Amino acid sequence: MLKLIHPLISIANLFMEHLEQQAIVTEPLNCKPSLWKRYVDDTLEIMKKGEVDNLTEHINKVDPTGSIKFTYEPEVEGQIPFLDTLIVRRDDGSVKLLLYRKKTHTDQYLNFASHHPLHHKLGVIRTLLDRSKNIITLEEDRIKEEEHIKMALSRCGYPDWSIKKVQEEMEGRVEKKSKSKQESGEKKKGQVVIPYVEKVSEALARVYKQHGISTSMKPHTTLRNILVHPKDKPDREKVCDCVYKIPCCSCNKVYIGETGRSLGVRLKEHKKEVDEISERSFTRATQRRASKEYNKSAITDHVAQNNHIIDWSAAQIIDRESDRLSRQIREYIHIRGQGASIMNRDEGAYQLQHIYDHHYAT
Repeated sequence: MLKLIHPLISIANLFMEHLEQQAIVTEPLNCKPSLWKRYVDDTLEIMKKGEVDNLTEHINKVDPTGSIKFTYEPEVEGQIPFLDTLIVRRDDGSVKLLLYRKKTHTDQYLNFASHHPLHHKLGVIRTLLDRSKNIITLEEDRIKEEEHIKMALSRCGYPDWSIKKVQEEMEGRVEKKSKSKQESGEKKKGQVVIPYVEKVSEALARVYKQHGISTSMKPHTTLRNILVHPKDKPDREKVCDCVYKIPCCSCNKVYIGETGRSLGVRLKEHKKEVDEISERSFTRATQRRASKEYNKSAITDHVAQNNHIIDWSAAQIIDRESDRLSRQIREYIHIRGQGASIMNRDEGAYQLQHIYDHHYAT
C-alpha cells in the first residue's frame, strides 16, 4: 500500500501514472506482475511467490526524491482487501467480492434522531444498500450484508419503515411515480440552498416546489462550528465587511450601520462629526436650529437635536457579510428589528417589503 502526502488527488494521480509507467517498463522479468491495477495510491498485483520484496525494492528506487514509498500487504487465508472490497479466493479457483471494513470500523452512522432533513438520513441507507448491491457478487453474501446493515442502522435509531422505503425506491416503485410527474410537463426553474430547521424547512420546500424550484438543505449548526475556533478573535476595530451597532448613553436608542471598511475607520468618521457638533454651546436657539439641520450621519443629528452622549466603547459588530448587497439587506433586517429604539433616519440602503418584519423582529 502506497502512502501519499500530496493534498491534490488529481496531481497525485498524474504523478503516480508517470511513476508506474517507469516502474513497469524497467522492472526485471522475474518479478514482473501478471496483473497490475491501481486507483490513485492503492494498487493490486498478481505475481510469483517470493518476488514481492524484489518488486517493492525496485519500485521504491524509481522515484529519485525518495518521497514515494511502497509497502505491501500479502494475501492472508485466501483474502486480500482492495479499496472498499474484500477479494476472496474460492475453492474452485474463482474469486468473489465482499465489502471490506477496517478493524477500527464501528458501524456508527448519522443518528436518526439528529437534527437533519429526512432525505439526508434516507441517503445513508441508500448508500449502504447501493454498496452492497454493486460490490458483493453472490446473492447469499448480499443477504447477509443487508442483515448486517439493518442491525447497524437499528442501533443508530433507524425505524424499519425507513429501510423499507429506501428499498422500494431502489426497486423502482417510487421512481416510476416521480418520473411520471416530471413527464407531465413540470419544468424546474432553479434550485435554492436553505438552512435546515425542522418542520420549517420542509414547509418552505413545499412552497418552492409549487413554483417549480427545487431545494437543498444543509445544517446551520454543527459540532465543528460550536467547538472548533482555530483563529484568535480579531480586534473589533480591524474587522471589515460588517454590520455594527452604536448605543446612546443618554437614552435607549441605537444606531445601526454597515461598512465594507474596518469598523475602527468608520467609528472615527462618526466620532469626528459628533465631536464637532458637541463642541458648540447648546442654547435653546442653537437646539432649535440644530433640529432643522440634517448632518451626514443620523448619530450626529441625534446628538445635535437632543444634546445626548454616544457610548462609543459599547459599539459592537452584530453581523458579518462580504457581499455588499447582502450586507445592506442584513443592515435593513437589524434596523427593522430594533423597532422604535432606532435612531437611524431611514431603513438603510436596501429595503425589503414590510411583510418580512414579523419574521426578522428581534
